[in-house]
Amino acid sequence: MDMFYKRLSKNIKTIRKKLGLSQETLAKELSINRVAISQIENGDRNISAEEIAKLSRIFNITADVLLNLDKDIEVVLEKSIENKPRNKNEIRISVPQKNIRKFKEVLLYILNKVGSKPHIGETVLYKLLYFIDFNYYEKYEEQLIGATYIKNHFGPTPKEFVKIVKNMEGKDLTKIRESYFQYPQNKYLPLRVPDLSEITAQEQKVIDDVLNALSDMNATQISDYSHNDVPWRTASAGAIIDYESVFYRTQPYSMRDYSDEDIQ
Repeated sequence: MDMFYKRLSKNIKTIRKKLGLSQETLAKELSINRVAISQIENGDRNISAEEIAKLSRIFNITADVLLNLDKDIEVVLEKSIENKPRNKNEIRISVPQKNIRKFKEVLLYILNKVGSKPHIGETVLYKLLYFIDFNYYEKYEEQLIGATYIKNHFGPTPKEFVKIVKNMEGKDLTKIRESYFQYPQNKYLPLRVPDLSEITAQEQKVIDDVLNALSDMNATQISDYSHNDVPWRTASAGAIIDYESVFYRTQPYSMRDYSDEDIQ
């Protein structure tokens, strides 16, 4: 197989998985069938220039990045850092144990509150976590979960999610693969209630406000909503979203009323 298509097929598969897209979802976006996506990723089908352009728009990256992944982003949980060899082209995100505990309990809190709603799948959870983290940081200038969010085509994606949730499966939550209006969905249901000693009353108030405001949105609606938030808009495609950019938010996203001396 031509080296160009070999590299391209590998990169398409890598980016698709990093964005949490199924072959079925990507096929719908490209207006081709799932078998064709499988053939492309296996190098059994060449891809046209028009399809490359479409993929760049879907992935929200340039064609140069699509054709040549310069750096990978690896999430390493604290307890396994010393045993993990590092690639020289790798950006490493180290997650301390205290952040892991907070992530788990906040996620369980969300799932116990709204996880049973049929539209609450992985994509919606990503955005709820993003708004919880960034709203809290804007309001109090402190981290709540402090997850690392990457800008992708479908909105902010917490890089720690996959590894932490995998560690929780079977003990704290269960993962269900199903469909929502014919679209594939990863859904999570809690197996226990959250440990509220890990969540302060102030943090719980912000979480509840986000859930009350956004948890009725489906994946498309909340993704579109996240695309107009300043932190997402000012980040480069595939880059880490900077928490500090939250202080440049506009309405209706801003959590602070700067005309009021008593900011609650």
